[in-house]
Amino acid sequence: MSEALERFIDQGVGREPADIVLKGGRFFDLVTGELVASDIAISGDRIVGTCGDYQGREEIDVSGRIVVAGFIDTHLHIESSLVTPHEFDRCVLPLGITTAICDPHEIANVLGTEGIQFFLDSAMETVMDIRVQLSSCVPATHLETAGADLPVERLVPFRHHPKVIGLAEFMNFPGVLHKDPVCLAKLDAFQGGHIDGHAPLLRGKDLNGYLATGIRTDHECTTAEEALEKIRKGMHILVREGSVSKDLHALMPIITERLSPYLALCTDDRNPLDIAEQGHLDHMIRTAIAAGVEPLAIYRAASISAARAFGLRDRGLVAPGWRADLVVIDSLESCRAEMVFSAGRRVTDALFARRKAVEPVGLDSVRARAVKTADFGVPYSETETSVIGVLPGKIITEHRRYRLPAEGNQTGVDLGRDIIKVAVIERHGVNGNHANGFVQGFGLKKGAIASTVGHDSHNICVVGVSDEDMALAANRLGEIKGGFVVVEDGKVTGEIALPVAGLMSLEPYERVRDTLHHLRQAAFALGATLEEPFLQLAFLPLPVIPHLKISDRGLVDVDKFALIG
Repeated sequence: MSEALERFIDQGVGREPADIVLKGGRFFDLVTGELVASDIAISGDRIVGTCGDYQGREEIDVSGRIVVAGFIDTHLHIESSLVTPHEFDRCVLPLGITTAICDPHEIANVLGTEGIQFFLDSAMETVMDIRVQLSSCVPATHLETAGADLPVERLVPFRHHPKVIGLAEFMNFPGVLHKDPVCLAKLDAFQGGHIDGHAPLLRGKDLNGYLATGIRTDHECTTAEEALEKIRKGMHILVREGSVSKDLHALMPIITERLSPYLALCTDDRNPLDIAEQGHLDHMIRTAIAAGVEPLAIYRAASISAARAFGLRDRGLVAPGWRADLVVIDSLESCRAEMVFSAGRRVTDALFARRKAVEPVGLDSVRARAVKTADFGVPYSETETSVIGVLPGKIITEHRRYRLPAEGNQTGVDLGRDIIKVAVIERHGVNGNHANGFVQGFGLKKGAIASTVGHDSHNICVVGVSDEDMALAANRLGEIKGGFVVVEDGKVTGEIALPVAGLMSLEPYERVRDTLHHLRQAAFALGATLEEPFLQLAFLPLPVIPHLKISDRGLVDVDKFALIG
């Protein structure tokens, strides 16, 4: 390393030409908020010179452009992009996302340590710096059937991997508050390291008890009031804008210069169609500035504040000695990346081509039993029926109750009130569980939509008007080894295969994006009114998010953390 240090010094003081010099532009100083006219000298993987003129072996003219520190997505599930880590790298790095802190929670719930190892192996090869948080809740709760179980003994061996930061989002906050021994064992093992939080609507003394365990972040705030309480109590708030969970607008009142050191940005779950049409963290930055947020506040949250929250002390500023993760943009307001550098390397197709491939895993993970039309019947009851109420743009659902119509001795759907059926089918080959219920808010007038992406255990989830179409859609998922399926009047009208653990495609992200566009149109043809019906469907089985969910074991009252009998 001493030779490298000597080279950094010599190029920094100008004794020898820098490896790369960005000339003629300005950089955004996240300390003072100024736009500083300056060359930027790069040696190897780091910045060695600013606030001066430099000569370089390679000189790049960035006149009229602004250089900002690379963006850090502080919490996401790459699986929700529906592509492998290699394709995610190729998809979002050109937009300026140079670091992604991921929780491979989805693949871990299907494959266990094999899934985590796949992500770690991939992270060692990607151009962007993918960091991994070790999935803390597999299975997420006792109320569902997962494909794997990860007690603390299986997580600790990964703790010192160079790509691991700490323990991922601790979703089972009721387990923490009730001192569940399994929860406490994991929290105890990671004391002194980073532990991510996940505490929707948790307030007051219950929040205090949760934070007393050393949990430091939360990405589940949906109101500025909730976020401010958590900031006061020492949390770093990760402002989220995904494909379903959209909290940016609600949290804009806290995105200020004063509070920005305690904020970061994340996407959590975002698919390649939305990335293509809107962007990623760059979309959040554009949107916030257009709504009146100070550029300094949002750019800090996107880089230096994010880095500090996760102990990444080498990145987040355009300054000497810092990692050369840089984005050349046209303006602060539009935040459109024209050039990206990752650890001093200019991002090009040739750079991606030099990566080593990683063999996919979990190609035979969909082991659900074949279902019949009769399996979707719900016996009629004259009492009120619990109905999951979908809230567009949120993964929080409401617990609604309605008297539903009878169809013979069965309970029928009520299209007039937008109430259709939902079912979850265990798909890991563990017990063959099948649970039925009702959901309001999808807009479907016919057909069915099914998915093997069903947070967090990723069993088959299907919604529909017709029991016959629901059965066809569920069975088709087994034939294509996982994915999304749309069925209308007994015919498959749209599908995408996701054979990697039933979660990710083996295709390039461009093809996945195009297929998703067709799939979305097929869903809209059924009457779907939700902007993102597939990801909204994927959150119906998530029993750690209030208030009413469904798992393969039945309807879950999340507030009581119990199945509804």
